[in-house]
Amino acid sequence: MQCANMLLRKILRSSGLPFAAQHGMKKDLLPLSRTLSLSLCLKQDKACEPSEKLDLDEWKKVMKSGLQEEVSEMVLEPKELSSLAAARETLEMWRLAGRAVPENISEEELKTFMECPSKSAKKKYVKYLHLKELHKKNDKRKMDEKRERRLEAQDQASKTDETKKSPFICMWSSTMDKAYNWRAAQSMIFGQPLVFDMSYEKEMSVREVANTVRQIVMSESCNRKSVDPFHIHFCNFKDDSLYHREFIKNYREAWDRLLITVTDRCYTEIFPKDKLIYLTADSPKVMKTFDHDKIYIVGSMVDRSIKTGVSLARAKRLGLETAALPLEKYLLWSSGAKNLTLDQMMHILLTLKDTADWKKALEFVPKRKYCGFVNKPVNELKKTLDLVNTLKLGKAREEVEKRFAKSYPKKYKLK
Repeated sequence: MQCANMLLRKILRSSGLPFAAQHGMKKDLLPLSRTLSLSLCLKQDKACEPSEKLDLDEWKKVMKSGLQEEVSEMVLEPKELSSLAAARETLEMWRLAGRAVPENISEEELKTFMECPSKSAKKKYVKYLHLKELHKKNDKRKMDEKRERRLEAQDQASKTDETKKSPFICMWSSTMDKAYNWRAAQSMIFGQPLVFDMSYEKEMSVREVANTVRQIVMSESCNRKSVDPFHIHFCNFKDDSLYHREFIKNYREAWDRLLITVTDRCYTEIFPKDKLIYLTADSPKVMKTFDHDKIYIVGSMVDRSIKTGVSLARAKRLGLETAALPLEKYLLWSSGAKNLTLDQMMHILLTLKDTADWKKALEFVPKRKYCGFVNKPVNELKKTLDLVNTLKLGKAREEVEKRFAKSYPKKYKLK
């Protein structure tokens, strides 16, 4: 019986099944195979066992599954291809209609598009693909522009290197460096001292200390290039502090060659107290003239991080004289605090030292903080500031505008 079953399988696989699969004879073939098997069973043994009937049923199921797989491979593939083509045509029609459709779409994205449950979901998915494609294009464009800028910068750097190689420019730069260093060396012997108080490290964060050091570096560069530089002192300076590490980051090997005085001692231990003046914006005393015999102290701090009165309290605790720049006397102050950066203070002090002209010195104050210079006497300044404040508050605006226009016709017309 088993030999007969094997023989029937071979005969059906070789002849009947492919022919049936090609011509769609699925229903007629299965009853014929069952009758053949039954007739052979009757010839050999009229009484068939129930186990043999179960084998026939299982064999039928196996044959059905094989036929279904072969037919599905032959029939379903063209259906999928036709549906993908239809989806592409739909997207092309949407593109012609002016909708946001991506230019390139893969088969996986098409299948996802076909699986969307509704038309609105399909529109949202296509819009998402379109935006994704636009982002990729923008990223590529930015990368190309960045590459072009880098190449241009390299070309310019190569050109500047060629110009730097010229003997005249090299000689000029080296000569100027020698001249600046010679002036700084002279200032260490004959120059007027200027003290930077480095005792505010605990009052600031790491970022604010780094900002302070950058301002001091710019101040030192400005002082070194001036005609009559100060002799700069860094007092209360601790080794391996945040200040120290930031200075090494900025100066690197040149830190040990700077023509300045660095000490961990307080300025009251180095200079007599009667010659020290602490410059702070919180001081009630206004600086009238620049005194060449005095030693001015500047707090090494970022203004926005320090509370009001910290530097003034420190100066009073040490019993020192204080002074503030006469900003309200010479400038029509607009808004903001009257604190300046360290490099601005250095420019102002150097200009006062060379020219003794407050108008030239205060030109280094940022223009956003004041409206202009005051040309009237000091006793009329308070009235003018009251007028400005009244204008801002909006009280009796027309009357105040007339008075302000009479006092400052040029400034009022500019507004």
